[in-house]
Amino acid sequence: MLEKEFYVISFDSTHHALKTEKLLKGRFPVEMIPTPREISASCGLSIKFSKAIFDPVMEMLKEDQGEYKVFRIEKSSNGRHVTKVS
Repeated sequence: MLEKEFYVISFDSTHHALKTEKLLKGRFPVEMIPTPREISASCGLSIKFSKAIFDPVMEMLKEDQGEYKVFRIEKSSNGRHVTKVS
């Protein structure tokens, strides 16, 4: 079943996306995806993660020195709604 709500981290560089994926993947079930078209970013890669692990992922990202943005994506019958979280 597809998630109706999930989070996406977008990055300014591919290097930073890959570095963050390595950091998070060792601890959380995250997935590297193409950046959704609703999100504007310099890098075409993003990290997707579930609502269930939002707090621990955000805590871990506090240690990250690079540039990133976090978005909540909610799916409904009317399409997708994207909200910037940080």
